[in-house]
Amino acid sequence: MAYIDNIKNLVIAFLESINLDVLSMSAAFQCGFLLIILGLSSMAARPVRLQLDTSIRAMENTSLRVRDIFFSTTRLVFFFFVLAGLFIAVKILGPLGLNINTAFLSIVGKLLLAWVFIRLSTQFIGQRVARNIFTIAVFMVAVLSIIGMLDDITTSLGAIGFSLGEFKVSALGVVKGIFALGIMLYGAMAFASFVDHHLTRTGMNGASRLLIVKIIRILLIACALLISITTAGVDLSVLAVFSGALGLGIGFGLQRGASNLFSGMMLLMDQSIKPGDIIEVPSPSEGETTFGWVKVMGGRHTEIITRDNKSYLIPNEQLITQQVVNWSHGDTLVRLEAIFHADYACDPHAVRALAVEAAKKPERVEVSPAPVCHLKGFGDSSIDFVLRFWIRDAENGITNVRGEVLLALWDAFKEHNIKIPYPHREVFIHKEPTLS
Repeated sequence: MAYIDNIKNLVIAFLESINLDVLSMSAAFQCGFLLIILGLSSMAARPVRLQLDTSIRAMENTSLRVRDIFFSTTRLVFFFFVLAGLFIAVKILGPLGLNINTAFLSIVGKLLLAWVFIRLSTQFIGQRVARNIFTIAVFMVAVLSIIGMLDDITTSLGAIGFSLGEFKVSALGVVKGIFALGIMLYGAMAFASFVDHHLTRTGMNGASRLLIVKIIRILLIACALLISITTAGVDLSVLAVFSGALGLGIGFGLQRGASNLFSGMMLLMDQSIKPGDIIEVPSPSEGETTFGWVKVMGGRHTEIITRDNKSYLIPNEQLITQQVVNWSHGDTLVRLEAIFHADYACDPHAVRALAVEAAKKPERVEVSPAPVCHLKGFGDSSIDFVLRFWIRDAENGITNVRGEVLLALWDAFKEHNIKIPYPHREVFIHKEPTLS
């Protein structure tokens, strides 16, 4: 087949591009010089890198991202020494008149120079995995260009493909499309993160900021897909032939996903639920509820963190269709209740006053509105009271502050000799008279 011949020609061109006879004296000299340079560079770079790493760790006021860039740069110290050694070797071997070809050392030097330049240029990419992938991809292109095989590779990849009528798909177009898609997607995510960071600094409402960033991210991803398809050489008008049927199939398959996506956007637009809110939703267990605060509102689900550090991933559609109690919607002020009982021998008026004073002792209880205590009823063996108080930080827990109030009430009862009753039962034993 034609593409097999192209691969053979590429291999032959690669061997010719090196232009190095491994059995010649020139090759032995160049390899020997290269090994010496590598050894000397390794010994010289180690103490320099250790000194630089120590200095970077001492930069306490520098951000973590900047220090990560500095640490990545120190890893290139070895290559700087190798480049210096290769430059000196090429300059020495030439004037000696030993008839030594330094083409191999020159190629190695160009490759190392390209690697160092690419590594320094890609430090602005924050994500390490994306940075490494982009670095390797660009370096492979640089290697092919340096050894003079880039044109042959592109020609061979362009010849590999298949045709569908007037439309042709080539391996070169696919590679270009994948490369463009990766760059555009990362650029879209980076720009959305930049906008999010900028809006955060302006003090914009969290829900509005998240909505703007989500819309920007969706639009940029759509543009990235269209540009990458065009870069791959695909005529967008061809897609119109089956886009209707494909869109219909995708619509049925992703119906719930699209519903969750637009439900999340509706929640952000009306600001009924936003990140940081404390909400209460029905629990999977029948008759129970789940209480927690909203951490992340994603495209498919909303993540709720409970007090026991469990993450509940609730589909956005459920937050639209089911009942949700938002404890912090509009105002973070929340009223809590503590029910307690007192003995019938006590003065109810004194108990009410002690309960109100006890509720004021915990720091989290609000002074205004002030706590109140009401007599709830007369039980079988106790007088029933309800103590109501207000807090503004429900995200820090409810049971704990209610427990602090009850402990303060317990101490007040002990101090004033007020007893907390418990049920009493009297058992009468009747002895039946015996017949004599």
